[in-house]
Amino acid sequence: MAWLCLAATIAYICRNSIGTLESTIREELEITKRTMGYIMSSFFLTYAIFQIPTGLLGDRWGSRRCLPLFAVAWSAASALMACAVGTVGVLVLFISRLAGGVCQAGLFPCATNTASKWFPPTGRALCTGGLGSFMSIGGALGGILSGLLLEPLGWRITMLAFSSFGVIWAIGFYLWFRDRPEDHAGVNTEELALIQADRPGLSGETGDRSGTDDATMASSRVATPWSALLLNSATWCICGQQFFRAAGYIFFASWFATYLQETRNVSPAKSGFLNALPLLATVCGTWIGGAFSDTLYRRTGSIGVARRKLAAACLLSCAGFVMAAYFIADPLWAVGFISLGALVASVAGPCAYTITIDMGDRHVATLFATMNMCGNFGALLFINGVPLLLDLVGRHYPGYAGSAWDAVLLLFALMYVGAAACWFFLKTNGTVLDHSWVARARDVEDAREE
Repeated sequence: MAWLCLAATIAYICRNSIGTLESTIREELEITKRTMGYIMSSFFLTYAIFQIPTGLLGDRWGSRRCLPLFAVAWSAASALMACAVGTVGVLVLFISRLAGGVCQAGLFPCATNTASKWFPPTGRALCTGGLGSFMSIGGALGGILSGLLLEPLGWRITMLAFSSFGVIWAIGFYLWFRDRPEDHAGVNTEELALIQADRPGLSGETGDRSGTDDATMASSRVATPWSALLLNSATWCICGQQFFRAAGYIFFASWFATYLQETRNVSPAKSGFLNALPLLATVCGTWIGGAFSDTLYRRTGSIGVARRKLAAACLLSCAGFVMAAYFIADPLWAVGFISLGALVASVAGPCAYTITIDMGDRHVATLFATMNMCGNFGALLFINGVPLLLDLVGRHYPGYAGSAWDAVLLLFALMYVGAAACWFFLKTNGTVLDHSWVARARDVEDAREE
């Protein structure tokens, strides 16, 4: 769990630091806000598209091989940003962000699949909550460190420094990790007995410690029923909540620092610290959400209570806190209310990740990758929608142009309302395949034949 959380931290430092640096990069390279929006969002285009391919690669090769490969590759993509100079600077930034999206796409499908193998059912929400927390720690560190290092080092050296973290992590992780816990040399006899009790298919008392479990992985791999998985009410609700949640969350990683600079008259350095507050609140919320969701599941035995109802209530509360910030002029208090919203919204994060394990059956990695793909399409649309909305409000309501960011804040709140609605309509009984429209049609046809 520590290694996976550290990977999430490093990944989010590399991907989110551009939020604090974007105004400086934009002015130096003389590009518009709309172009900068396209650059920042291009990461999420390839990140979304390559969720399923890289998740399938992780299933075939295992996390031990794939995650270090991904980390080195996304580090190289981040370092490429430092080469953005002159007339080709915009093109280099686009290539860097597109490549970073490809290379980070497989991180969380691999991590979630690993959690399903290394953690018992009553501990998985805490594990996914830890991953969510360290995503936000990485985002917060990216904002803080970018603000601190921008003046003394410049944005190019700052990105080069961030890119070194992933390479160091990749070496250490490959040497320590094994795809199956029973293959790890540090597992003692009592721990191995617990693993065998949870996974009775294991043979032998000591397990296969060779670390080469490709045959086992291949034998357990089953074909993905794509039609049943995609033509499915449960899948649509799971993917829909991720679409709206990711669209709301990405505001902090893209335009929030600029929003603070232009509406609250704060410096880039101060905006980096203020931008970190909701991200740090998310750190606490995801840990709380993971532990609380697991506790509810142990006490009630109900996925509907522990995942669905908890997530829906928290997301609606978030929308209320965000709208309250609209009426507050002081930047610190306004960010404080938005941070409270981020805190309660982040409780829903572990519910979303864990529901793919609860309902994914033998297709956890595929369901998670599909969900995360939809989430990143939501992030991509939100990032590009912000400058378009600002232009629209400024053009049609000139007297309101100075406060056009208020419309963005309203859109931000509505994203969480949409996510709550998806959780409300999700049916959590059985697996996702039990809710497939294709499967139901086949059952009806079979009944008629009988």
